[in-house]
Amino acid sequence: MYPLHALILGIIEGISEFLPISSTGHLILASKLLNLPETEFLKSFEIIIQLGAILAVVVLYGKSLITSKEVLLKVLAAFIPTAVIGFVLHHFLKSYLLGNVQVVLWALGIGGAFLILFEHFHTEKPDATENAADISYKQAIIIGLFQSIAIIPGVSRSASTIVGGLLLGLKRKTIVDFSFLLAIPTMGAATALDLFKSAHAFSSGDFHLLAIGFVTSFVVALFAIRWLLKFIKNHSFTGFGAYRIVIAVLFWIFLMR
Repeated sequence: MYPLHALILGIIEGISEFLPISSTGHLILASKLLNLPETEFLKSFEIIIQLGAILAVVVLYGKSLITSKEVLLKVLAAFIPTAVIGFVLHHFLKSYLLGNVQVVLWALGIGGAFLILFEHFHTEKPDATENAADISYKQAIIIGLFQSIAIIPGVSRSASTIVGGLLLGLKRKTIVDFSFLLAIPTMGAATALDLFKSAHAFSSGDFHLLAIGFVTSFVVALFAIRWLLKFIKNHSFTGFGAYRIVIAVLFWIFLMR
């Protein structure tokens, strides 16, 4: 991997982390297009640079966690299912799922179709929960279970979380904000676990590449988050569902021949 590759992947991560299109899936597909060898470092790179995008959430939303004990506790409750599942399945996920293009394409296509169908049938109720602090602990844990589905590459963490929240009766803006906050402990823990298990094998050059990807994803994510918050005011996620299907089909045709 060269610095330009790290820069490109950082841009892709920053754009896709909070959109319902799967940042991990896009990083895997982009790595294939760039002909990057499927090394253990590349798998770690794809996990660790996500923390750069999450840092953008800390900058934009950190005050919410500091000033609201209720929101903080609900976020931690939602984090528990993914923490347990991710810790138990970490080796399996990194060894067999990360880098698996077929898994990514199936997940993108099926997830896209589901997103379109969901948006077609879902109607937000007038009394939908508007404040993140009003989310019950039961709802928070269920949202966390939805998020844990995204351990499969190509299943978007943000899409899973948002759909779960909408099904539970939350307003779209509320669950999007909650999804942003939930990303902080989720990706922070994923990065810490991977660094603990893999950092000893990194060279100084590897850390340089990680720094490029990390900083790039952080800067790009600052703009992506602001754009998404404006977008959801007047749009559904149907377009993202169609995009997922198109990407999956194109890659099946041109990459999997």
